[in-house]
Amino acid sequence: MGLDTDIAFTGLAGQARLLATGGVSSAELAADTLARIERAQPELNAFRALRPEAALREAEAADRRLAAGERAPLLGVPVAIKDDVHIAGLPTAFGCAGDFPPARVDSAVVGALKRAGAVIVGKTNTPEIGQWPFTEGLAFGATRNPWHTGHSPGGSSGGSAAAVAAGLVPAALGSDGAGSVRIPAAWTNLVGIKTQRGSVPTAPDAELFNGLTVLGPLARTVGDAALLLDVVAGTGERHLTAAGREPGRLRIGLSTRIPFTATPTGLDPVVGSAVTGLAERLAGLGHEVIRAEPRYGLIGLDFLPRSLAGVRDWVARVPEVSALDPRTRGNARTGALLAGPALGLARRAEPVLRRQVGAVFRRVDVLLAPTTAAPPPRIGAFDGLSNWRTDQAMIAACPYAWPWNVLGWPGVNVPAGPTGDGLPLGAQLLGPADSTERLISLAAQLEAVERWAERRPPSWNG
Repeated sequence: MGLDTDIAFTGLAGQARLLATGGVSSAELAADTLARIERAQPELNAFRALRPEAALREAEAADRRLAAGERAPLLGVPVAIKDDVHIAGLPTAFGCAGDFPPARVDSAVVGALKRAGAVIVGKTNTPEIGQWPFTEGLAFGATRNPWHTGHSPGGSSGGSAAAVAAGLVPAALGSDGAGSVRIPAAWTNLVGIKTQRGSVPTAPDAELFNGLTVLGPLARTVGDAALLLDVVAGTGERHLTAAGREPGRLRIGLSTRIPFTATPTGLDPVVGSAVTGLAERLAGLGHEVIRAEPRYGLIGLDFLPRSLAGVRDWVARVPEVSALDPRTRGNARTGALLAGPALGLARRAEPVLRRQVGAVFRRVDVLLAPTTAAPPPRIGAFDGLSNWRTDQAMIAACPYAWPWNVLGWPGVNVPAGPTGDGLPLGAQLLGPADSTERLISLAAQLEAVERWAERRPPSWNG
């Protein structure tokens, strides 16, 4: 008999409080978490690898520390990690097939989580090298959305999103190189923070995907996402404090124009209506909401060399390149062509793009934009497509998130309500450099009205 389902949905801070007050032991919580994951795995397929023995050892150690009166931010709380982050003793396959060697050392963020007392239960699924906004692959099959298992949870942090949305873990770490935290958060009713470049360490890598990719949290509440961010960023309680602070009256720019993509795109009316509804709620909270569109220009020409050169670099680590999706091999070849002068030009263009896009923040404090242009796609919607058709389909669904990866600035996905058939949608709160705390405060204010954390997936009860 497992623990009460409500404990699974108590959240990161809630479980930490239960542990600190003796309401549950870490060993009980870890065992129940692992059992829930095992039950969910045949249908949701959120995890690539579990570490049951190590997790139970960590939980028992946490119980001893708690009994001795020790306190730490996540002492005894189970969390999950996307499979592009190193955990010593486990392979880092990043969605790829093949016999990867176990990592010798933890990534910096894993070390921070362990020091905070977290119990790391396993690594979550991601598409090959995080390239797509759907979490499906030859190596592991399809990860499914707990809100409707016929649909994708998005990607590339889809396994982390599915695990949190289903109540398997209270929070998880993902990575965002073109919306890969924000997109799955949008499609699973979660808060997802695209962190500012440099705020969360990427060691042992100096940077990820030529500066595009950052690590960030997925959680059901703003407070839980802020708590996890504080732990991995080493910022004390800065972001958690921001989640409890009023943002003040802000001027918010509603932006729905799609950045230049060179492919046919359009905003689904159901998404547009949901985002407009959030704008109205923000106005009702006392903020001034105006139309404001950044000048993105040809920012996509800066994104592609950095992204595809990153795929090329990662494919060099894969032990069985022939086992990769043909689209991955094609992207790696293109990345090799772009890794020379085009990559250098792209990096040098970034300050110009920041000035160009950042000019909008002379008029507004925060931008509100759709996170995706469409609701979650069906499982298998991208099967059998060529590279070009895959690019067209995924850009049509997700044209809004990637410019902020080029700029390196922060963004927060907030749930924007479900479609008529119950599929989650999201919106982005976007800011310039050093605006993370403001975005978190605004997201928390909106959460108090929207109460999205009270929703639970109807198609999954654990």
